[in-house]
Amino acid sequence: MELNPNLSPKAKIDFELVCRARDDKDEKAYAELMGKYRDSIYFMMLKMVKNNDDADDLTLEAFGKAFNRLHQYTPNFAFSTWLFRIATNNCIDFIRKKKMITLSIDKTISDGEGGEIGFEIRSPNLDPEERFVRKQKIRIMREIVDKLKPRYRELVVLRYFREYSYDEIAKETKLPLGTVKAQLFRAREQLYKLMQGKKGKI
Repeated sequence: MELNPNLSPKAKIDFELVCRARDDKDEKAYAELMGKYRDSIYFMMLKMVKNNDDADDLTLEAFGKAFNRLHQYTPNFAFSTWLFRIATNNCIDFIRKKKMITLSIDKTISDGEGGEIGFEIRSPNLDPEERFVRKQKIRIMREIVDKLKPRYRELVVLRYFREYSYDEIAKETKLPLGTVKAQLFRAREQLYKLMQGKKGKI
């Protein structure tokens, strides 16, 4: 792939990391890219959604989507430009969906393909059919989560079923906050794969 000669030295270094991450599946290259831009993406998300936990979630989603689409990146422009565009578009979708919610509160996890999987928490006055559907969704979601590695399963249950904040999860598990965020990022990657066979059921 031909490198754009107008890229800055920093962008050229990023491109080398992208190549290592994409072609060699180099975990250190992934981690270095995430480390370089995590804070910038987080603060941009925070300005847009004005909520710490939502900003954390959206930051992880942005990196998840970017890393899953590295094969689509071309060095016509800087990796950071491409990453920020993915993060911004994902955040705009999140805000739009949040505004559309009326009677229901949706707890969803992006599947990395532009769709979402999750379950709904509705008004307590559910009719029997709605109650049955809700139980079915939660049962299927539990089945998926149970297939995760134990350390990932615990984090997902705390975050999505018990609705703990990242700080609360860190205290509960006695793990550093950074480790909690990194492991949740990995847990989501596993969930994306497991959820592919459950589309349309949740």
